[in-house]
Amino acid sequence: MSVKYGSNELINTILSGSNDKSVLFNGHTNYVSCVEYSPFVVNNIEIGGNSNVICSGSFDNTLRFWDIRSNKKELYVINGKSPITCIKFIPLKKNEKNNENTKKDCGYNLCYGSFDRSINIWGETLPSSRWWFF
Repeated sequence: MSVKYGSNELINTILSGSNDKSVLFNGHTNYVSCVEYSPFVVNNIEIGGNSNVICSGSFDNTLRFWDIRSNKKELYVINGKSPITCIKFIPLKKNEKNNENTKKDCGYNLCYGSFDRSINIWGETLPSSRWWFF
């Protein structure tokens, strides 16, 4: 289960994933195991430099991206091969001498763990990759 807090100049938000099915975003067919604020700007949805997109992982084998302003609009779905247990966005910095990267200069990858003991990588700079740990 997962809880996250986030805010921008317009709204404060608490996200939670749980087994009690009290989810405001309908679309998953099994319980939500993890939630994260997404640094990805999906369909140009961004206010004041802050993304208004969250990502949720579920035991229905999917990761779903949502617009938190609408409470309903599903933006994107990643289909996994096993229940999703955890998610984390990893920034990828450009290799520059001045090392003065801004948020806009960095790409991101989404790493997620699955019930089948795999760690998967999905992102702006990679095709889907998969590493297995036993």
